[in-house]
Amino acid sequence: MASFISLLSTILLLSPLCFTTSLVSASNKVSVSLYYETLCPYCSSFIVNNLANIFQNGLISIIDLHLVPYGNAIVTSDGSIICQHGAGECLLNAIEACAIKVWPDVQQHFPFIQCVEKSVEAREENGWESCFQATGLSSEPVINCYNSGYGQQLELQYGKETNSLQPPHQFVPWVLVNGKTLLEDYENLEHYVCKAYKGALPKVCKGQRLTISQETRANNGDKKNMHKSVFCLLAWVILWL
Repeated sequence: MASFISLLSTILLLSPLCFTTSLVSASNKVSVSLYYETLCPYCSSFIVNNLANIFQNGLISIIDLHLVPYGNAIVTSDGSIICQHGAGECLLNAIEACAIKVWPDVQQHFPFIQCVEKSVEAREENGWESCFQATGLSSEPVINCYNSGYGQQLELQYGKETNSLQPPHQFVPWVLVNGKTLLEDYENLEHYVCKAYKGALPKVCKGQRLTISQETRANNGDKKNMHKSVFCLLAWVILWL
């Protein structure tokens, strides 16, 4: 009996340490923010072909992912929004903003957003409407959010957040890891996440190597400022290493 009580006391003493370790691990997640617009082909490609990988390989377990569908839109003096790729993009920006609001769990809203961006890549007009059924999510709360004008309000909030970035975003997709921009090297997201994480690295991080794309993925149509030189890109990569 005495040994049982001693064992129980030891468990009770150690249990706070276990809980504390769990909480610290959660707080050490790497912050990843993606500023994008829904009809930008480079944004769609990054979401569908790159960002989706972190869900498939488990890297999402160490990431706090923040999606901001606004991009290079501008707000007029009367409070209306003009999107870079037209009214269709404003619609989808607001739809995705509503999805994020309705389903704040990234494990819920990302599959929907990925599906929408797949339909954009396939150039399927109104293909996004089938994404509710494809993901098993109800369309009603998102459509109500959009029709009520709340989606517009969410977009105005995203606009303020995007326009307050320091340094300002120069193109989309604009990716930040723990507040640092990856510039044109956003396709190496997994490398930077693994490098930034302070806890025990998941298997996917083992053997991660930095690769530099030979092609600048953001074209002039989705940029705000002049093209960055290769020298600047290499200097930024060296800074991260």
